[in-house]
Amino acid sequence: MKLGLVELLRRPLRFGVAGSALVLLAVLLLFLGGLLDGLYLGSTGALRAQPAPLVTFSSDARESLIRSRISPELRADIESVPGVASTAGLGIALVGGRVPGEDELANLAVAGFEQPVRSMPAEVDLAPDEALADRSLEAAGVSVGDTVEVGSGETPIEVVGWVEDTDYLQQGGFWVQPDTWRQVLAESRPDAVLPDGTFQVVTVSVEPGADADEVAAAIDAATDGATSTLTREEAVLALPGIQEQNATFGAIIYVTLFVAGLVIALFFALLTLERTGLYGVLEAIGASTRQIFAGVVAQSVAVAAVSFAVGLAVMLGLSQLLPAEVPVAIETSRVVQIGVGLVVMSALGAAVSLRRVVRVDPASAIG
Repeated sequence: MKLGLVELLRRPLRFGVAGSALVLLAVLLLFLGGLLDGLYLGSTGALRAQPAPLVTFSSDARESLIRSRISPELRADIESVPGVASTAGLGIALVGGRVPGEDELANLAVAGFEQPVRSMPAEVDLAPDEALADRSLEAAGVSVGDTVEVGSGETPIEVVGWVEDTDYLQQGGFWVQPDTWRQVLAESRPDAVLPDGTFQVVTVSVEPGADADEVAAAIDAATDGATSTLTREEAVLALPGIQEQNATFGAIIYVTLFVAGLVIALFFALLTLERTGLYGVLEAIGASTRQIFAGVVAQSVAVAAVSFAVGLAVMLGLSQLLPAEVPVAIETSRVVQIGVGLVVMSALGAAVSLRRVVRVDPASAIG
């Protein structure tokens, strides 16, 4: 292993071709991962931010928040189920908003809520003409103190503070009183007017010690199938396109990692062929096959690690140049996943050269 690393330090340019290819693959992997995370976070924040573990839809909505309707009577049935501690109404209207000084409309997910989400203070006291805006709307020119004209009725609503990671379907979270949300919904979508007390969904908190899955089943049974109750995580995955998006990007990332392994395998197979005489000499003076192979793997891991570090630096620089419309989010967990995957695939690729190393005959190699 030491001999392999010494060669890598003394002749780094010999590994330049493989390193350059891995840098490009690392940038591609990080971009794909960042795009996947950006799309996921920007579509699911409003639900992920809910503190309650369950979300109840009307059964005829097919788990679509926009189509769902929970009436006060249905909500009372939900609250009567054993294990239910409390419920909170939630509704969202997808509309445009005119920001002072901006030519283009901001895309808003106006959310009427009863229970503060995780990034809000425990007690939130908003006036009917006030809102908390997601920080993602800063890219659209929104600032605290701005009065945004919301929806088709151009309802004036003042931004009085920020929330974090609460977007819905790539539109910036805009959190208001339930009555304000109903007004915006009625003005922008007259066909979707909701009476007082009716929400699109209710989030359900369970009593300490109660099993959330059992409570969810009990809710749907108590309402005679009029509701469909999901865990918060299931509700997130039920959003339009989320599962398909995750599967598609995940497959592309795995294929790209496989390609990285092939690049390393081809490079070290050729390198092993060039070194046949050197390996023969090493075995003749007592070096074991394991020692030689360990040096090859150490070189592949080192090349992959350095290439990934360079690729990460390049991607971080590129992310600052990308327009706000490209939802790229560099998440630590994704960076670690891709880095480990690249190193592992590189080590496996180098292992392809093991057969050649084992078959080296010192006499014929030196011959």
